[in-house]
Amino acid sequence: MATELTVSRQVSLEHLNQWRQSFAQEPLRQIVSNAVVKNGINSVAQRRARVTQMTFAFSHEISTGTITNQKASGRCWLFAGLNLVREGMGRALKLKDFELSQAYLMFYDKLEKANYFLESILESRDEPVDGRLVSWLLTAPMQDGGQWDMFVNLVEKYGIVPKWVMPESFHSSDSRLMNRILTTKLREDAKRLRDAGTGEEARDLKNTMMADIYQLLVEFLGEPTGRFDFEYQADDRQFHGDRGVSPVDFWHRYGGMNLDDYVSVINAPTSDKPFGRMYTVDFLGNVVGGRPVLYLNLDNGRFKELAVRQLTDGRPVWFGCDVGPMSDRATGILDTDQFDYAGTLGVEFGLTKADRLMYGESQMTHAMVMAGVNLVDGVPNRWKVENSWGKDAGNDGFFVMSDQWFDQYMYQLVVDKRYLTDEERAILDMEPTRLAPWDPMGSLA
Repeated sequence: MATELTVSRQVSLEHLNQWRQSFAQEPLRQIVSNAVVKNGINSVAQRRARVTQMTFAFSHEISTGTITNQKASGRCWLFAGLNLVREGMGRALKLKDFELSQAYLMFYDKLEKANYFLESILESRDEPVDGRLVSWLLTAPMQDGGQWDMFVNLVEKYGIVPKWVMPESFHSSDSRLMNRILTTKLREDAKRLRDAGTGEEARDLKNTMMADIYQLLVEFLGEPTGRFDFEYQADDRQFHGDRGVSPVDFWHRYGGMNLDDYVSVINAPTSDKPFGRMYTVDFLGNVVGGRPVLYLNLDNGRFKELAVRQLTDGRPVWFGCDVGPMSDRATGILDTDQFDYAGTLGVEFGLTKADRLMYGESQMTHAMVMAGVNLVDGVPNRWKVENSWGKDAGNDGFFVMSDQWFDQYMYQLVVDKRYLTDEERAILDMEPTRLAPWDPMGSLA
């Protein structure tokens, strides 16, 4: 017969006494507790032998520019996108430390996100305000995160500029309060739009709201330029000048990439997303009428093969991952075996990659650029990562990722379509399966 202790619905004094006695009978647990309380779990659980194995040496490595720093902002996807673009540009312009303006694209991303949000509110006016859809829309009307296709939308519509044309502002580098104020305004605007009368009245009201958003963004970030003089001295000491160029012209003249050649492939091994199909996410985007966010879901082996092929061709790879688990910012190591949490704490952890996605334990949280891979007999065992957390993080700003970490926490790669098979390219033209806005693949890096 079950005892009262085991069937109780509450944490009782009997429970507490039993747990205290059990813990007291294990001296090792007490030693571990003392060490963790004083030093933190990572200091205690880190396997030093594993750290020494994660060397920053790679059989295939791509030369990159100066490490960038997104500071106290969530613009990793913009930094990663511009870091990808600038590699070819820097070589062509003979500028090793060339950097593009992240603040410029940030301005237009926020402007477009505000418009996208208000249009979504208009589209969902018949939904209850406390229903799941509108509640989800109101969760984060303005934040810094984004996706590859959203990056493409911005570049194709607004172009790019060198960093000196639109440098960082206080709030581009520390965006929390700006986002808080913009979010407050947009939620107020959402209420006003839902309370508005006719469709025409609501549309006029939205245009007035967007004028306010533009004003706020200029006050926070500065106003983007329409034209600028692109003048510079190359590394070979030669002077170059291109005067009165627009940001869109600058992109077309110097960008060196056809963004339409690149597609997002993901590895989402959940039962609701069969491999070999296209997916999109409802209400996920920034530019109304722009390129939708699209994913081709592939099994992990093929997913990894595409990354290897692009890197061994000397071409970096934009990617999205869950950067937090098994990550050491100080050493720059991303490795599933570097922290022995189970052995240190005496508690097992057993979720699979699919389980973590389905139960909210993991999702894409950060975008970076792969700049190398180490192959042993043709098989990768570690990957070089260009991050955007400044030179003080990792190894002068670079991280090293184990192949096991790739398997567990990598979710998205952006690859040139040339590396896809004919069958995979045919899938790109198929109608995508629509995922709910709150699906884990709707997360923003």
